[in-house]
Amino acid sequence: MADRKAVRLFQRAFVFRLGRVVLLTLVLISAVYGIVAAVYATKTIFKVKMNYAVVLEKLGGKRQAVTDIGWHVRLPFFTRIEQEVTLMNQTLFLGGSNEPARIISQENIALWTSALLTYRITDLNTWAIENLKPMTLLQGDYDGIVKDIMQAEPVNELISDRQQVKEKIFRALKSQPINEGGPSLEEKYGIEIISFVLKETRFGDKLVAATEEKKRRQLIAEAENYAADQEASRIRKLYAAYLEGISSLQKEIGKPDGSTDTSLLQFLVQQKWASAYEKNQTGQNTVVIQNTDKIPPVTLPLPEPKTIPEEAE
Repeated sequence: MADRKAVRLFQRAFVFRLGRVVLLTLVLISAVYGIVAAVYATKTIFKVKMNYAVVLEKLGGKRQAVTDIGWHVRLPFFTRIEQEVTLMNQTLFLGGSNEPARIISQENIALWTSALLTYRITDLNTWAIENLKPMTLLQGDYDGIVKDIMQAEPVNELISDRQQVKEKIFRALKSQPINEGGPSLEEKYGIEIISFVLKETRFGDKLVAATEEKKRRQLIAEAENYAADQEASRIRKLYAAYLEGISSLQKEIGKPDGSTDTSLLQFLVQQKWASAYEKNQTGQNTVVIQNTDKIPPVTLPLPEPKTIPEEAE
């Protein structure tokens, strides 16, 4: 019986010892994990990836750019990671958004345009140390240069000759000073301008509708003017033919002293009235007023016989 009690005590002591070992192991693992998590959270050990760089700020206020690829160690509480900068090609939209931005052309016509700039950081000290919030500053200078050039162009150039406008803006972004005597974008921010693209340049929807309506009215006006010109030409031809007929008639039956002119005129008026009456015999709504003192004769007086001069005896 004493042996059984000894075995039980031994087993109980073994279980307690095993429990303490397991508990101690868990505590050590938790402590190690906590230390590693704290180091990772504070980035005491940090990694610089390829085509990336890290800017450190030291306790004394000095800033340092770390560009070497790999793992690095910094002193906690005495240094901090200010920012991580990519050295790969980056894009910048006009107005900071992919949505089209509104600009005003040289003729005060509103247009919607979107543009994309591609650049790469080449001097990290200039970009991250000499400039506070460089992205915000670059966005403002970029928008200003692009809008200044586009708003100085005629609207037909912006719509139909986008290639020329695009190249002009690219040259300005690449080397033109932001202000007279000042640095260019590349010099101010330590970057290299890779490309510039005008993605879209168009009129607003209301302006498009107004332009289409204006074109429609112009076409209608041109058609009406053409019809009026044709009608005027037809009337001129009819008048010329009518005048020529009258002249021929007067020449054939008229008297040299003009005594038949009144009768001829009355006859022509009567014929005009008769023609109008024949065209509107049924349901006519036109009243023809004959403005003569007497009813003109239907026939013309016979022309006087031509006298043949007597031959000299």
